[in-house]
Amino acid sequence: MCGIVGFVDHCPDWSPGRSEELVRGMATAIAHRGPDGQGVYVDPACPVALGHRRLSIIDLSPAGAQPMHSTDQRWVISYNGEIYNFEEMRQSLEQAFGRRDWRGHSDTEVLVETIAALGVEEALRRTNGMFALAVWDRQERALYLARDRMGEKPLYYGWSGRTFLFGSELKALAVHPRFSREMDRGAMSLFLQYGYVPNPLCIYKGLAQLEPGHFVRLALDDPPGAKPQPSPYWTLPRPHPEAIDEGAATDELDRLLRDATRLRMRADVPMGAFLSGGIDSSTIVGMMQAQSAAPVRTYSIGFEEAAYNEARYAKDVADHLGTVHTEMYVTSDDARDLIPQIPTLYDEPFADSSQLPTYLLCKLTRQHVTVSLSGDAGDELFGGYERYFTFERKWAQRREWLNPFRSAVAGAIDATPGFAWRAAAAAAPPGLRQKLRPQRMKRHAASIRARSGHDYYRHLMEQWSPNMLRRPGAPRSTAFLDRMDIAEGGDLFLGMTYADMGSYLPDDILVKLDRASMAVALESRVPLLDHRVVEFASGLPTDLKRRGDTGKWVLRRVLDRYVPSALIDRPKQGFGVPIKEWLRGPLREWGEDLLNDRQTVIGDLVDLEDARAVWREHQTSDVDHSYRLWTVLMLMAWAREWRPQ
Repeated sequence: MCGIVGFVDHCPDWSPGRSEELVRGMATAIAHRGPDGQGVYVDPACPVALGHRRLSIIDLSPAGAQPMHSTDQRWVISYNGEIYNFEEMRQSLEQAFGRRDWRGHSDTEVLVETIAALGVEEALRRTNGMFALAVWDRQERALYLARDRMGEKPLYYGWSGRTFLFGSELKALAVHPRFSREMDRGAMSLFLQYGYVPNPLCIYKGLAQLEPGHFVRLALDDPPGAKPQPSPYWTLPRPHPEAIDEGAATDELDRLLRDATRLRMRADVPMGAFLSGGIDSSTIVGMMQAQSAAPVRTYSIGFEEAAYNEARYAKDVADHLGTVHTEMYVTSDDARDLIPQIPTLYDEPFADSSQLPTYLLCKLTRQHVTVSLSGDAGDELFGGYERYFTFERKWAQRREWLNPFRSAVAGAIDATPGFAWRAAAAAAPPGLRQKLRPQRMKRHAASIRARSGHDYYRHLMEQWSPNMLRRPGAPRSTAFLDRMDIAEGGDLFLGMTYADMGSYLPDDILVKLDRASMAVALESRVPLLDHRVVEFASGLPTDLKRRGDTGKWVLRRVLDRYVPSALIDRPKQGFGVPIKEWLRGPLREWGEDLLNDRQTVIGDLVDLEDARAVWREHQTSDVDHSYRLWTVLMLMAWAREWRPQ
């Protein structure tokens, strides 16, 4: 795993020397992603530069260094990630083209030679891996960018003036002197709603995230500023339940996931796994141990607050499987010490509070290994989130209302001015105050007006109303909204999981994992996101994903083959963080400093009075506003660090 950067420069003052200086600076900005080496390529005849930071995982020799040329010298690649099936791809090239003159045994070489033999799109289709790549076609004078199927690896791109920039992280693009810090108001609005910036948007105007499963082509002859159109080489399958019995489904999932785990155990460096003691991570560790001659090394995080502590469950599973287990306990002091680093680690606004323990877990793990397998994605693939069942029940109750009555109630709420709701909230008992805030009532009106269960889910996922912006941007298309529209009219449970697979998973869960792990140069791998597993899960009928309010049904049956259910069966806890308590204790001074900063650039864009009122209520009552407050605080901390315009 590594980091990539680069640009195409149409400015008249371009020169190879200046380009090399700039791309080296961009690569240095993400040195944490690849501490083992740096390389650059500048085309002597074209204004194109590629940069790379290396974290050596497979083929630790100089033969694996990047940017790398194909044997025929036509293609130059800078690539971040791993191609897990590279050995099989190499065999295919040998059989089809008689290739034997390999320079080393890296997956990078196999990838660039597959591109040289078959073209970019066909090469991408043959991969099983996680990656973000840039490849320069010297013959056709065209740049290709591509991202893995599920969005495990990040890739930003876009025009800043006459310069086309791209890179693994925004901090690398920000080094370039033509980088523009103008914010995209539509992206900012969606961040306040969901706590992350959904793909394909970016917080900066003119830039975008490349969508998972897509590639773009930018020809050097294209006019400056012409936005390249992403093309899919793979599409997330819509839910399409097929007839299969429980036994056959369990066997097939076991086979696919076991093979996905086997492929992700390929490395030339020490390897371990995250273990929470839950269904997903226990399944992955069980499969690792079943395919390993030596004890697997496992790592977990605990909390002093008993309600959030899962460390004891992880220890029980580790003892059963016989792993070499290491754990650490996160304290409020750890959180307070980490807070100043968050805007640097996450250089785009990001507000999942489990980002704190995730980073600390990665830091602990990196002290022992260079690669760690993770159990992420089980909830989205197999319907494990409690909210799926909660929202389903709420919608069943809500749709009983007659449509005219719903419209009348929503209209009355919208017609009531904000000052009236604020007065009502001030006079209400503490338990009702937060529900009567103007922003909350606007959200309530939107949910009452929902046309369908899918529309209802969309509204209930919102944390803050778009009306919080003083000048909201135009509505924007995102993977979450688009997939909710696609799922409209179908099974609500499957529709919610489908929407989350397209947005919440890549834009929250995988962003959190990538930035936290790469900050300490740890490669994280996710077997559940093998595209064969994803495609199989998309065809499962609802009753194999859930029974009543119990999710991940068939995955539980697979886990039964590795870990006794007595060690697993308990109420779902998730990777919860005591942020409610921390904001009232050790993080209170930090939060108040941000909210009371009258110089913040966010103050010109966002109405912060409601946020300050919510903060006061959080501090003076038992009402928990921690998740909504965390979103605003993360935005303000980010703005203080990066000074957007």
